[in-house]
Amino acid sequence: MTQRRLILLFVVSLIVLGLAVWVTNREQNSGASLAGARVLPGLRARLNTVTQVRIDGPNGKHVVIDKGAKHWLVSERNYPANTGQLRKLLIDLGNLKVVQAKTRLAKNYPVLGVQSLTAKGATGVRIDVISPHHTWSLIVGHTGLQGSASYVRRVGHKQSLLATPLIMTNAKAAQWLEPIIVDVASRRIRSIEERLAGQPPYSIERSKPTAAHFTVLGIPPGRRISSPDAADDDASALSNLTLTNVRKRLAPPRGTALSRALFTTFGGLRLSVSGYRTGKKGPCDIDIAASGTGAKALAEAKAINARVHGWTYTIPSYEYRQIFQRLSGLLQPLPKSH
Repeated sequence: MTQRRLILLFVVSLIVLGLAVWVTNREQNSGASLAGARVLPGLRARLNTVTQVRIDGPNGKHVVIDKGAKHWLVSERNYPANTGQLRKLLIDLGNLKVVQAKTRLAKNYPVLGVQSLTAKGATGVRIDVISPHHTWSLIVGHTGLQGSASYVRRVGHKQSLLATPLIMTNAKAAQWLEPIIVDVASRRIRSIEERLAGQPPYSIERSKPTAAHFTVLGIPPGRRISSPDAADDDASALSNLTLTNVRKRLAPPRGTALSRALFTTFGGLRLSVSGYRTGKKGPCDIDIAASGTGAKALAEAKAINARVHGWTYTIPSYEYRQIFQRLSGLLQPLPKSH
């Protein structure tokens, strides 16, 4: 090889090395310059203009939350949304800042969970925040930075990012419903009448809110209450009663025996709860209707019915058991037969 050719190869090598260093430094400087920048510019200042939030997950799961005249509504149920949860998501998105720039290569997106949701094996969630004049779209991937940040990528952009605060969300409609059905404090309850399917009827009552315990009425001869306070917890059954799902009210399956409980407050409010469970591990469904005696109780009943009328609620099994408490659960066990 001639000396001239060796010199030429040396010069070319220096140029290639210089370019590599320049590109690396440029990417590092670009990544460093992004740190602290808002991931979704302009959203924070225009949160009050947002009219719709769309959340899409893998396998076609999605939820759309629309701003109605009075409430935010989960469109898949046409039911009020959990505004506290929605507000937190929007505020977190508006405050989302870059911690560090990550890969720009699409082949590496799956490592961070920020590939397009149409890609095979996608695991991220896409969020579209929509206002009349602008839409902010983001793919949220895996959690990073020891649970305090998320890997994200703006839709239509190659650059992926590590950003904080952590964005926690999902595309299940049931998870975005307003969870509280009714909230009647236990101190208000005067009596509960239980008429459970296949069980003997009974009731509990107290004469005044300051009474130490509830009295159980309808105990069979020869049986005794397990303790003076055995029925006291039943009064909290409608305190922060929460749903796991909701649907338009439908008649129970043919042949279903309903359980019924009537809660009456000292102020004259009455809440009638009917329910059934499909099998031992099936959903626990209830319907609620309110009525009242006296102006104040009637007004409260009207407000409750405006929320619950026409809906069938699925509730956790432990709440169902508390509403429809079996009499046997309040009594001392029968003596063992010899």
